[in-house]
Amino acid sequence: MQQAILALSLLISSMIFAQATPKKLEEGISVTVSVVNALNDTGTVNFGFYNEENFMKQPIYAKSASVEKGKSTVVFEGVSQGFYAILCFHDENNNGRMDFDFNGMPTESYGSSNNPLNFGPPEFVSSKFEVKDHALNLEIKF
Repeated sequence: MQQAILALSLLISSMIFAQATPKKLEEGISVTVSVVNALNDTGTVNFGFYNEENFMKQPIYAKSASVEKGKSTVVFEGVSQGFYAILCFHDENNNGRMDFDFNGMPTESYGSSNNPLNFGPPEFVSSKFEVKDHALNLEIKF
């Protein structure tokens, strides 16, 4: 009988604590990302949301937004806790891809979260940020 009462009290207390979980964690976190220094307002800025396993491959989430007065902003909703990185580029000619010069140098502006000064392609380690229990606002500069 004592075991049944103990089991029942543990069940009820676990249901109470489960309901006390913040709603944000159940639904995921929002991450707002803004590029603040686009050189012009033509085209769109394309944003890719990556984890370490898929960095610079297929993004987990992808969005694009127009540019107004040098600024472009997107919001990624429902993001689970973890470490991520964001890459973005200004698709000035709206061809859906980043353009490169004959020598392999990008001809369109690009950036990554944390605004690292990499000589070469972006790296996950220098671009990563952590999503925890509250909404984030990130600013990327080209």
